[in-house]
Amino acid sequence: MKFLLTSAGINNKSIHDALIDMLGKPIADSNALCIPTAMYGHPWVGPGVKAWQFISGKEENPMVDLGWKSVGVLELTALPSIDEDRWLPLVRETDVLLVAGGDALYLCHWMRQSGLANLLPSLRAVYVGMSAGSMVMAPNIGEFFVGWTPPNGGDETLGLVDFAMFPHLDHVMLPHNTMAAAERWAAGMQGPAYAIDDQTAIKVIDGAVEVVSEGHWKLFSP
Repeated sequence: MKFLLTSAGINNKSIHDALIDMLGKPIADSNALCIPTAMYGHPWVGPGVKAWQFISGKEENPMVDLGWKSVGVLELTALPSIDEDRWLPLVRETDVLLVAGGDALYLCHWMRQSGLANLLPSLRAVYVGMSAGSMVMAPNIGEFFVGWTPPNGGDETLGLVDFAMFPHLDHVMLPHNTMAAAERWAAGMQGPAYAIDDQTAIKVIDGAVEVVSEGHWKLFSP
C-alpha cells in the first residue's frame, strides 16, 4: 500500500500531483471509498453535519470532491456486523481510500475491530489520510492528541509507518498547535516525528518517505 498522509486534504498542486503520480492514472478514472469513522469519535466534527459534509464532498478540505470516477462509503463501525464478503471485495478492488480526520485512537480501534487494519498492508490502493486519518498510521500519537480513550488505554496506533505526525501546525483555529508545542510533543516520542502544516503531506512508498509541501514543516529526529 502507498500512503499519502496529509494534514488537511489534497489542497494544493504539489499534493494533488503527488496523488496522481501514486495512482498511476487520472483521478477521473479512479474509484474511491471514503471512511468517515474518525469523525464520530471527536466532539468537534461528528456525528452530524460535518460527517455528511465529508461524505458528500461539501467540506472545505478537498478529498471526496476531486472528480473521482466513483465514490463509496466504508463505515468501519458497521463492518463487524455484516459478512466479510459484503465488503472485502469492495476494498480490494478500490483505487484509493480517503480517510477523514477526527479522533485517531477511535479510528484505530475501529480499524482493528473491523478487520481493515490487518487488510491494509496487502491492498494495492493508495491510502489518503487527513489529520487523524494520517496519524493513525504512526506507531503512536502522543499524549497531546489523546481524546477518546481506547478500552485498553494508551496512545498506540497501527504502526504502518515508522514516524509520528503533528498536523495543523500553526493553524489559526488551533492556537495550541505551535512549533513550541510540537517540539515538546516530539520530545516524548520514541522515533522520528514530523510537524506539518495544512499545506504539507508525507508520501510513503515501500518505506521511502518524502515530504510534499507548499508550506512549512519540521522533522524531529530521536
